[in-house]
Amino acid sequence: MSETRALELSGHVVDGEHRYPLRIFYEDTDAGGIVYYARYLQFAERARTELLRLAGIEQAKLRDSAGVMFAVRRCEVDYRRPARLDDLVEVRSHLTELRGARLSAAQSIWRAGEELVRLVVEIALVGSDGRPARIPAPIRTALEPFVQQTFVQPLKQG
Repeated sequence: MSETRALELSGHVVDGEHRYPLRIFYEDTDAGGIVYYARYLQFAERARTELLRLAGIEQAKLRDSAGVMFAVRRCEVDYRRPARLDDLVEVRSHLTELRGARLSAAQSIWRAGEELVRLVVEIALVGSDGRPARIPAPIRTALEPFVQQTFVQPLKQG
C-alpha cells in the first residue's frame, strides 16, 4: 500500500480538528445491536493514534527509538446517544493542552451531525519504567498544530 493511501486511512484535519470515520460492525455491538460502551474507548484510541500518525509520530518507532510511549492517565466519558450496527460515525479529536510530560484531548463521536459520545482524555508520556517523561521538542512541535486553546470542563453529572 502506498504511503499516500495509508495516510488516507488516517482520517483528515478540518480547522485543526482531526476527523476519523469508521463503520460500526457486528463485533462492536451487544445483543441488541447497540454499540457496547467500552468500544467507544477503543474508537477514541484508534483516532488518537491516527492523529499522531498524521503528525508524523508512529508509536512503535517512538517506543523503539526514544524508549517512551503514550499512556492514558485519565478519561471521562459522557454517553449521550447510542450508535447502532452499520452506522457510519466520525471521531473528532483535538488537543486542548500540551504540557511537560502530558497532553489533554477532547474527543467526540458523531453520527450524521448528532453528537453521540464526548470524551475528555489525559495522556502521559512514560518511559519503559512507567515513569513520566518530558515530551521531546520534535514531538511537541509536531503536535502543536492540533492544540486548540479551548477550555474543556470536566463532564457534568445528570
